[in-house]
Amino acid sequence: MSNHLAIATVTACLQRMLQASVQLDIDGARVTTARPNNLGGGTPEKGINIYLYQTTHNHIWQKNSEVQMRRTRDMAVKKSRTALDLHFMLSFYGNEVELEPQRLLGSAVKTLSDRTLLKRETIQDTLADSTFSYLSESNLGEQVEEISFLPLDLSLEDLSKVWSVFFQTPYTLSIAYRASVIMIEGEEPATRPLPLRDRSIGSWSLFNRPLIEQVTSTAGKFAPIFSTSTLVIRGKNLKRHQTKVRIGDLEVSPQNISETELIIPLEPISDKTLQAGVQSLQVIHPSPENPPTGNGNQPPIPTHGQPTQLLTQPRVFSPTIESNAIPFILRPIITKVTVSKLEGREEERRSAQIKVRVNLTVGKHQRVVLAMNEKASQNPAAYLFEASSRRRDGTLVTIPIKNVKPGEYLVRLQVDGAESMLEVDSDPNSPSYNRYIKPKMVIR
Repeated sequence: MSNHLAIATVTACLQRMLQASVQLDIDGARVTTARPNNLGGGTPEKGINIYLYQTTHNHIWQKNSEVQMRRTRDMAVKKSRTALDLHFMLSFYGNEVELEPQRLLGSAVKTLSDRTLLKRETIQDTLADSTFSYLSESNLGEQVEEISFLPLDLSLEDLSKVWSVFFQTPYTLSIAYRASVIMIEGEEPATRPLPLRDRSIGSWSLFNRPLIEQVTSTAGKFAPIFSTSTLVIRGKNLKRHQTKVRIGDLEVSPQNISETELIIPLEPISDKTLQAGVQSLQVIHPSPENPPTGNGNQPPIPTHGQPTQLLTQPRVFSPTIESNAIPFILRPIITKVTVSKLEGREEERRSAQIKVRVNLTVGKHQRVVLAMNEKASQNPAAYLFEASSRRRDGTLVTIPIKNVKPGEYLVRLQVDGAESMLEVDSDPNSPSYNRYIKPKMVIR
């Protein structure tokens, strides 16, 4: 889920994406986010203006969100969620004689055709940009639901209605896009818990329930998380006499524990017990055995003809307390790449089977995609291939490839969107310094 900065973060990401593209296509073009008024609106003389003219509820996602809240075990503490679609008007300004507005329109359409999904890396780069320092607390990158940009087929009448709200502002060449879906989470619980039947058991649990606010790596807020990373869990009420962290179906003990922060290294955990992709994390306070509420030091009382008995009270157990669940992405690391069953000769395109071994378990039902980028200075080829269906979980994935140009390729593996990283040459004396160097493979 995302906080109140989600809407502004989407707009900033869109502005940054378009600015990177149009400045290469049309020299001096700027991308702004001003209200398109005729006077003093701040729109560019040459460039694109982005204006969020409408927000609507996404009823499909909203309904699914409500169903999920009703079905969850800890429904009493789930926060309210609102699913929104954002409607943007992109207006194009410039020299009409040189067709600059039309060239800018083509540049924007090209960019949003190539980048229909707002990737987590784009969000992180935008939040790290000092221009958008006011968005530093945004957690849009933690939203599990994907955000896509789709063009809207508005008629001239619809466009006229939108532009009519700007008094005495002449129409300029425009196109509309919809960003869907943005899930904003509220601060208050979405449902009210049942009345307590026994305050000795339930009241302490409710008021001291652990709350997770953020999960990051010690390497940095936007640093990728691997099986060798150390996690920092920040929140409230995290410390108790026993504190565990649940990652998927696995429970582990934190290294350092305080009320607001837990430190947990992933490296001691066996890679085979961790699965690549989106992980669910919770803080668990296991249930302790409560002492009797009466006087536990009462002496034995003899009874006539009966064995001596102790006056004791039955033992009472408090329930296990679980925090809210927070997702984080665990990236796989490629350990070996093998090319087999190679077909094709000389100038022909090649077909083969690529076997990729990673350090983490890949589930048999997870979607796995192989990304290949040729190491060439001119017109490098790039391919995406999906892995074959698998019968069991494992660390080895086989991906068939077809019609591939011979050459040397850098290799990445995406497991449910969790992408492996490329290694950068850090040797200043190397000819490939500061460039990607591996993992790689050769298609001969």
